[in-house]
Amino acid sequence: MSREPVVTGAVDAPRITTQTLQNLKRDGIPIAMLTAYDYTSARILDAAGVDVLLVGDSASNVMAGYETTLPITLDQMIYHAQSVIRAVRHALVVVDLSFGSYQGNSKEALVSAIRVMKEAGAHAVKMEGGKPALEAVRRITDAGIPVMGHLGLTPQSIYRFGTYRVRAQDTEEADAIREDARLLEDAGCFGLVLEKIPAGLAQDVSSALSIPVIGIGAGAHCDGQVLVTHDMLGLNTDFAPRFVRRYAQLEKTITEAVQQYVADVRVRAFPSENESY
Repeated sequence: MSREPVVTGAVDAPRITTQTLQNLKRDGIPIAMLTAYDYTSARILDAAGVDVLLVGDSASNVMAGYETTLPITLDQMIYHAQSVIRAVRHALVVVDLSFGSYQGNSKEALVSAIRVMKEAGAHAVKMEGGKPALEAVRRITDAGIPVMGHLGLTPQSIYRFGTYRVRAQDTEEADAIREDARLLEDAGCFGLVLEKIPAGLAQDVSSALSIPVIGIGAGAHCDGQVLVTHDMLGLNTDFAPRFVRRYAQLEKTITEAVQQYVADVRVRAFPSENESY
């Protein structure tokens, strides 16, 4: 018996938890996830009914203008996460551990995760990588902190890859992703992001795991989808991979609004008498 997806706002909706996501996977209801970095945007996204808000290290790109995600610091991630948490009443908030905050050793990873949870009030953290991240994942989850994994194209490793091309197109890398996904689940991850891999492989991984799998550029058969909000809303038009769907053209809308404001100020059409005291 098929189930019709339910689309609702977040008003009076229960708080999304890791168990909620598990139930959505069990019931075959896709999970909607977007990025958020500030209070105002997070409030709007949360009220619109997004299940998971990712305070992504993509803030390095879309908020700070860096070429990669590597420069953003843990302190900066905590600042963005604090802003998002203040706005959220419904969504699960997951925060990326920044590059350099967990790769050194599992103790450093735990300290970073604890800072994110205590200082920002986050609900979970996300980490990139397979086998090299397992010890840190276990240590963090043993401390009671939920961890989401991330495989496929992992932006923090972009200089090792040397390209943003689709990952795991060959059998060896595809098999490695399958194994790493299983190992991350066994290590305690509550969910997994698969980025820019073949749709068939992502479907196989989603079917094989009991935890929710969220895709970005990984086809329609994952347990959910995530996009960078700035891309989805057409605010970041310089970045146009095939997996991004523009649900709005806000760069054009905002540009036209600002141009009209400037024009009105120039001719003293703003403020009007009704807008003055």
